[in-house]
Parts: sequence; C-alpha cells; structure tokens
Amino acid sequence: MVWAYFDTSALVKRYVDEAGRAELLRLLRRHEVVASAILPIELRSALRQRVSEGSLDAARLPQIIKRLSADRAYWTLIGVSTGVLTAAESLAATHPVRTLDAVHVASAQIFRDGLSLVDLLFVSADQRQTETAAAVGLSVKRVG
Repeated sequence: MVWAYFDTSALVKRYVDEAGRAELLRLLRRHEVVASAILPIELRSALRQRVSEGSLDAARLPQIIKRLSADRAYWTLIGVSTGVLTAAESLAATHPVRTLDAVHVASAQIFRDGLSLVDLLFVSADQRQTETAAAVGLSVKRVG
C-alpha cells in the first residue's frame, strides 16, 4: 500500500454519510492513513458539532466513536513537534490558511521529507487547504 495524508475534513466522511464519502472510502482502501496527532481531537469535535447541528443522531455517536477508536490503531499520527509548528507558522505567513489547516499541511510535508518520499497524496475537503498543500509540492485530492 501507499501512504496518503488524510485531513480531518476528509476523514470525517468515513464516519458520516456526506458528499465525497464514496470517494474517501475508495482512497482508504488503497492508502495507509497518515495524519496529524490533532486528527482524533478534531474528529470528535466535528462529530459533536454535527450532533449539535442536528445532522447526526446523538444515538449513533457511541458506535461511531467505537469505530474511530478501532481505526486509530492503524493510523500513523505525526506529533505536533516544534518542527511542525515552525513549518505551520511559515505556511500561515505565506498562504491564506487557517491555523490547524497549516498544522496538517506542515505535518504532511515533514512526513514526506522525513521518509524521502517522492510524493505524498494530501486528501482534504477544504479548498484553501488543498491549494496550500499543492503550493508546497504535495499531490492533492479534494473530496466532497
């Protein structure tokens, strides 16, 4: 299998039926998941937000969290190190990207560079984030 970096906006589609889900599931079958260590926190927050908005039934949340916990054992999570934060700060200074989106892009860059990968697919549902990832040389796939 080949590595791919999955942002929260994309990976939430694994647990919630929304636009781009089928495409995301295909990508998950073909790629090993790499993500920032902030991903599990963001996923739980995104799920809670959907419950609050009424787009996700609260009764489904425990089963989704159980599946998320099981999946997590198969993910490679990149720690939020000083190097990641420095790279994210640089991205935020030069691209119109939000803070945590910059952390995701920086994490993907550091993972790619650390393994001397020729390329790393960056999967996200966020347009500004995929534009930033492409600008720094990552291949991107926007889902949803």
